[in-house]
Amino acid sequence: MRLGIDLMAVDELDRLGQRPWFTRYAFADVELAHADGLSGQRRREFLAGRFAAKEAVLKVLGTGLFEGVAPRDVAVPSCPGGAPQVRLHRAARAAAERAGVGQVTVSITHKRGLVAAVAMGW
Repeated sequence: MRLGIDLMAVDELDRLGQRPWFTRYAFADVELAHADGLSGQRRREFLAGRFAAKEAVLKVLGTGLFEGVAPRDVAVPSCPGGAPQVRLHRAARAAAERAGVGQVTVSITHKRGLVAAVAMGW
């Protein structure tokens, strides 16, 4: 079993989120489609939570951000009940295979301008 955690302030992505290249690099289409249905603070929290989840998952896979796996290769869509799920694509899937990780789960929480994510892989 492998564990990854990440903590960030919701406003950390505000400046980068205004740059279209970053949004395309960081988020999967399914995440952006969900975010498009949100507004204001909830949209910011959602995207920050997904980004923190991606960083936690990358730690589980044994790779850091900007080390061969684009964040968009780790998709974190919502289940019908709202819980996040993890889908690994392209380089993230290859990293999981190298790390011997077959399954990854993640939990995200928000409170007072902070977001935390914990990922577990086995």
